[in-house]
Amino acid sequence: MSAFNAIGEEREIDRDEFTPEIEPQATWCPGCGDFGVLKALKQAMPEVGRNPEETLLVTGIGCSGKLSSYFRSYGFHSIHGRSLPVARAAKMANPDLEVIAAGGDGDGYGIGGNHFMHTARENHDMTYIVFDNEIFGLTKGQTSPTSPKGHKSKTQPHGSAKQPIRPLSLALTSGASYIARTAAVNPNQAKEILTEAMEHDGFAHVDFLTQCPTWNKDAKQYVPYIDVQDSDDYDFDITDRSEASEMMQKAENALYEGEVLTGRFYHDEDRPSYQQEKQATGDMPEEPLAERYFDEDYEWERSYDLLDRHK
Repeated sequence: MSAFNAIGEEREIDRDEFTPEIEPQATWCPGCGDFGVLKALKQAMPEVGRNPEETLLVTGIGCSGKLSSYFRSYGFHSIHGRSLPVARAAKMANPDLEVIAAGGDGDGYGIGGNHFMHTARENHDMTYIVFDNEIFGLTKGQTSPTSPKGHKSKTQPHGSAKQPIRPLSLALTSGASYIARTAAVNPNQAKEILTEAMEHDGFAHVDFLTQCPTWNKDAKQYVPYIDVQDSDDYDFDITDRSEASEMMQKAENALYEGEVLTGRFYHDEDRPSYQQEKQATGDMPEEPLAERYFDEDYEWERSYDLLDRHK
C-alpha cells in the first residue's frame, strides 16, 4: 500500500509533465541563471523515473524560491533559510517521495546555514540545490556569504572585509555523502549531476552556479568552465575524503581567480541515510507515518505513550 497511488507507478515520464498546465510568466530577469536550474531539473526527472505526484519541491525565500511556482509537483514555499527542516520532515513522514530542497546562497549558507550543516551531518535522504550567484538578488544586491572579499555592494560600499564561505568544503566537513558543483551555462552536465544527486541514497548537495546579470555583474557568466572529470589536469578519487577535500579547495580558490571548476567532488555510497539509521535502532517505524492515514484499522498512539519510552 502507498500513501499516494502514483508512487511506484512504472511508466515513461515526459519532462513536459513538470510544466504547470497554466504556466506562470517567469519573473526572473533576462539572462538569469535560475532558468538553467529549472531546465536541468525538468530534464533530470524522466531520467530518475519520477512523475510530479511522486515529487516534493521545497523552496526558501529569494529568487530561487520561485522555482516551485514554475515546476509542477507537490510544492512548499517555506520561510527564509528553512527549506531543509520542512523537507526533512516530509521525507521522514513519507520516504517514498522524491524530496528536493532548493534555496539561494544567502538562504542556504547564511540564514539557513545551521540547517545545512546538520542536515548534511545526519545524512538525510534528499537533494539540496543551492542557487549560488554570490549575491542577495531578490532584495536588490546585498553581499551574501559567497560574495568574494572586496566585493562592493549596498551593504558593503567599501568592499566586503570577509572571506567567502567555501560551500563544497563546508558540505564535506559537515557530512554530506554526495557533493557536486555545476553551472547554468553547462546544461548537459547540470542534468547529469541532478540525476545522480536524486538517485543517491543520502544527503546530496549541489552547488549550482547561477549568474545574476542584474545585481552581480562581477560574477560574469561563469565561463569558461572546466569539468574536472573530463580534464587531464585533475586526477582524484571522489570516494576518498582527503583527495576530495584537496580538490574542493582548489576549485574554491580558482573560482575567485576566474577559473570555474565544476563536476563531482565527493561520493560515499556506503554510508546509511538518517532514515536507515533510525530504522536500524528502532526509533523510526517501518511503516511510514503517511501510510497510517490510509489504514482504517491503525490504532494511533497517544503522545504520553511515546514519552514513556524516554523516562
